[in-house]
Amino acid sequence: FHFRNKHRPFLLFVSLLHVHTPLITTEKFQGRSRHGLYGDNVEEMDWIVGMLLNVIDKEDLKNTTFIYFASDHGGFLEAHRGNSQLGGWNGIYKGGKGMGGWEGGIRVPGIVRWPGVLPAGIVIDEPTSLMDIYPTVVQLAGGEVPQDRAVDGHTLLPLLQGTEQHSRHEFLFHYCGVFLHAVRWHQKDSGTVWKAHYTTPVFQPEASGACFRRGICPCFGDGVSHHDPPLLFNLSQDPSEANPLSADTEPL
Repeated sequence: FHFRNKHRPFLLFVSLLHVHTPLITTEKFQGRSRHGLYGDNVEEMDWIVGMLLNVIDKEDLKNTTFIYFASDHGGFLEAHRGNSQLGGWNGIYKGGKGMGGWEGGIRVPGIVRWPGVLPAGIVIDEPTSLMDIYPTVVQLAGGEVPQDRAVDGHTLLPLLQGTEQHSRHEFLFHYCGVFLHAVRWHQKDSGTVWKAHYTTPVFQPEASGACFRRGICPCFGDGVSHHDPPLLFNLSQDPSEANPLSADTEPL
């Protein structure tokens, strides 16, 4: 690594191919993990991120560099080779990659490091979006987001610095391709997060939480179900989206 711009502001964007099929794990990392080829791939990604962080530390840029690590979608449940799962795991969250609405496809890791400004070990449990990276970077660079159009993102700095307690996103719309599948409402006065699903993929087999027969869930057509009224969940109490609400259980 050679830092040409270490004495002035720089933006380094690293888009890793890792933890994405096909898993192109190099020889050095094959067989290193107890979790098969996918685990090996995660370890290689971790090593690459570590190399980048080491250079930033070595060049004495740690306290002046804002680092944001995230993924673009949840694990790809349908990716298999033989009996081994190659596409990750989404924990308690339902569904995965390619699904426009379920949390397993939308919720991604978001890790921030900026030792000179942000204290370590803070967990912020507020709905934010990858759309927020653009306005955040613009603010850090001392610029202004264009005023002549609607910009869907909001700067993350007030949340990260604790000057605001709640995300500026009151609503987040979740599309599968061009089809609106779900909407989340972050109720301002109570802080509760509600989510309505208008369209959901038809899982095959039904209890699997994925579309194994198709290889990935479709966004429209005979592979989806439409809900009228929509399926409604209280994500604050039911993050796994296991219990749809009805007028009987949730009069409000």
